[in-house]
Amino acid sequence: MKPSIGDDFDLEKGKSDKERDKVQRNAKSVGGHNQALLSGFAYCLSSCSMILVNKFVLSSYDFNAGISLMLYQNFISVIVVSMLSLLGLISTEPLTWKLIKVWLPVNVIFVGMLITSMFSLKYINVAMVTILKNVTNVMTALGEMYLFRKHHDSRVWAALFLMIISAMSGGITDLSFHAIGYAWQMVNCFLTASYSLTLRKVMDTAKVVTKSGNLNEFSMVLLNNSLSLPLGFLMVLFFNEVDYLLTTPLLRLPSFWLVMTLSGFLGLAISFTSMWFLHQTSATTYSLVGSLNKIPLSVAGILLFKVPTSLENSASIFFGLLAGVFFARAKMRERYQP
Repeated sequence: MKPSIGDDFDLEKGKSDKERDKVQRNAKSVGGHNQALLSGFAYCLSSCSMILVNKFVLSSYDFNAGISLMLYQNFISVIVVSMLSLLGLISTEPLTWKLIKVWLPVNVIFVGMLITSMFSLKYINVAMVTILKNVTNVMTALGEMYLFRKHHDSRVWAALFLMIISAMSGGITDLSFHAIGYAWQMVNCFLTASYSLTLRKVMDTAKVVTKSGNLNEFSMVLLNNSLSLPLGFLMVLFFNEVDYLLTTPLLRLPSFWLVMTLSGFLGLAISFTSMWFLHQTSATTYSLVGSLNKIPLSVAGILLFKVPTSLENSASIFFGLLAGVFFARAKMRERYQP
């Protein structure tokens, strides 16, 4: 029997509905893919630019007040996040005394981490800073093993061993080696590892004392930067940066203030773009991209600041960057193991 006109219409309608659903699914997939690429590019751009701009301020301008630079950057972050919260664009937890008491110990480590990063970046070139930061992964892995009884597989330890070798060979072959800068960087690695290990426990405790029972990334950015202001001011007095600030001609240059303000917005951009990138992808992709991001950062640091280097030092830097990528992949495999 021949199908009626109504049957033909129903068949055509069914096909058109399926085709429309397929088009919508493809459009969503392409849109999600584009969002992931855009967020990843924004994260890489902001994180690379932040380090390069800080290096430019500290070395090219020869600005000898790294704590004051950190204080100004954190002040910008507090102002911007507070304004966005007041406008209702983001939600943040109110800063109660209970929350401050819980968060203060980890904030002291946070401030020390930022200050030592400024001190080391003034003396060491960007490429070697990225390689030496790999030592943080070694310290964190050891801390996880002793504090949390977490065991890592052989691939992770092999990657960590390669990181240590690359850091040692990079330091030996570094033509612009500076003992003070290397010492500050080692302290920075220790504080960064301590911050990541302490943050896990403090976050769980802090969530209990908040009104909503939760602590989002915006609240942590506001909390960290707000508490860092009085601590940073005390450190400015302790390191006697006030006398330098009163006499330096740099503070009378509009271009210098523009670069400093840019560094403050870039610091905040890292927080926002990292959250955006994590929302669009996964933590494993985020860590892998972070490792790959060190490669263009190291190359840009060498070229922009005309760093004297040798074939041995360049090979050590490249070896360390590959060790970082190998470590990220090893952690990804370890995370998916039962």
